[in-house]
Amino acid sequence: MIKDYFLENIEKALKQAISDQKVGQLSEYKDGTLVVERPKNADFGDYAVNVSSLARFAKISPVQIANAIVENVEQDDNEYSVIGGFINFKAGKKLLTSLIEEIFKKSNTFGKPENVECEKILLEYISANPTGPFHIGHGRWAAMGSALANLLKFYGHDVYQEFYINDAGSQIQKLGNSLAIRIRQQLGENIDFPTDEAERKNYYPGDYLIPVAKKFIDDNIELLTRVHNDVSKIDLQLLCDFAKEEMERLQMALLENFRVHFDNFYSELTLHKSGKVDECVNKLKASGKIYEKDGAVWFKSSDYGDDQDRVIKKADGANTYLTADIAYHIDKLERGFDRLINIWGADHHGYVARVKASIEALGYDPSKLEVLLGQLVNLVINGEEVRMGKRKNMVTLDDLIDEVGVDATRFWMQMRSIDTTLDFDIELAKTNSDENPVFYVQYAHARACSILRNVVCEKLNTETGEKQPAPLSQDEFDRFIKEFSADMLLPTVDTARKLILKLEEYKSVIKTSAQTRQVYTICRYVQELASEFHSFYNANRVINDDKDLMKARLALVWSVKTVLRNALEDILGVSAPERM
Repeated sequence: MIKDYFLENIEKALKQAISDQKVGQLSEYKDGTLVVERPKNADFGDYAVNVSSLARFAKISPVQIANAIVENVEQDDNEYSVIGGFINFKAGKKLLTSLIEEIFKKSNTFGKPENVECEKILLEYISANPTGPFHIGHGRWAAMGSALANLLKFYGHDVYQEFYINDAGSQIQKLGNSLAIRIRQQLGENIDFPTDEAERKNYYPGDYLIPVAKKFIDDNIELLTRVHNDVSKIDLQLLCDFAKEEMERLQMALLENFRVHFDNFYSELTLHKSGKVDECVNKLKASGKIYEKDGAVWFKSSDYGDDQDRVIKKADGANTYLTADIAYHIDKLERGFDRLINIWGADHHGYVARVKASIEALGYDPSKLEVLLGQLVNLVINGEEVRMGKRKNMVTLDDLIDEVGVDATRFWMQMRSIDTTLDFDIELAKTNSDENPVFYVQYAHARACSILRNVVCEKLNTETGEKQPAPLSQDEFDRFIKEFSADMLLPTVDTARKLILKLEEYKSVIKTSAQTRQVYTICRYVQELASEFHSFYNANRVINDDKDLMKARLALVWSVKTVLRNALEDILGVSAPERM
């Protein structure tokens, strides 16, 4: 990266100046003390370093320190200048042209860092109950989780994606009872869900179970005949299993359509049946980390940083949700993963300390668990917020995708920091305008593709009706792409500086995004790159009579197309259309 190159030169020059005793009383320097930043005034340069922090050790002014460093810098064709305590840097043509050459050489792997210490990561996200369709909050975790997996894989990690199915507990029985009512309705009975709010909470009265009820009737005609359509005589477990399997099938189909691909769907019910939950409780007991109080079994989580101890077995003998979560995370670690990353809703904030405490109590490193806490989505339609809920009128992820499409849904769900509430404006997401960020970025890619197509197409003279030869033949264009070298870019470097620097920034965006586990930064980057490209296109005629200049500009167009496609399709999971 250019900024790393700049910092390395500055640090090397500083050490030499210290050795030559030209930096006052400064006798040593620790790498990484100085930080590269963008100058507030772009006219000063591309990057800058403030050396003022060294003044109290050197006992000379920041300007003197800066000048002493610059005197020792190997400048090549780059420009260094000193303003106050800042050393400003302007990349020369050699660095800029070599950057474009790097894009041509690496193509799909441009931006991928080298020598990354690969970690085996288990990324868990969504992890919903199989009791109904995904709501739009699930859609945010799906979009962000899958994009984060793509990002971490590209960065160099081994990523395993897992969906934890919450299929143990009373919610599955509620689902079975709800299906029973829907079946009875389909068979002609005059029956409905309770109207009392307290009773209604024991059911899932959403319309989504109506087609499930119809399917059950179609699949079980003989059974219904035997019981004379008396649904009360059907084993409730059969209804529970049928409803759960159908909900899981619908959820998985939606995930596939939404470009979300899990390596494993892990059943909580299976976890209980395996004996791993009881095994973890016994291990905690053997280590003296649990005790009984008021008939319940408590885990001493406060010994490990939690604000209080937690119940893991209630007085009635039933396990709490935490008990299974402890066993699940221990199972993850025992499968050999170096790092566990969970995406949870903000309402699970208090759970983080409890799970980390259990990991430490059972002899594992709690720092291996990272939890990303995400805020909710506010769905805005015609300026008004739409409320959601399984037991009320629900706007599902399926509904949203049908309305605005997969691309817009994924991009909008990813374009804000995970810890920020997202306002999803449906009407704006559907528009083909510059105000719609996903359209704006996709249009930039389509424009780049259009330019590259047109340069090898014959032109029609609208006045004479005669065909004019293509600016470049297909063979000439193919050779140009295959044999591109840095020198070919020289005719347009000066007018394309901002665009080239924005392309170069992709490398640092990938690195920072992967390390901070954020994908919104990539959404922001592609919008900025699209803006720079549109500005460059409007100010510079790409296809023109000067063949050398045209090729130089075509190289930039090809580079923009490559980086946009890589970011959109390979990381964000959003299509990069060639025509719009």
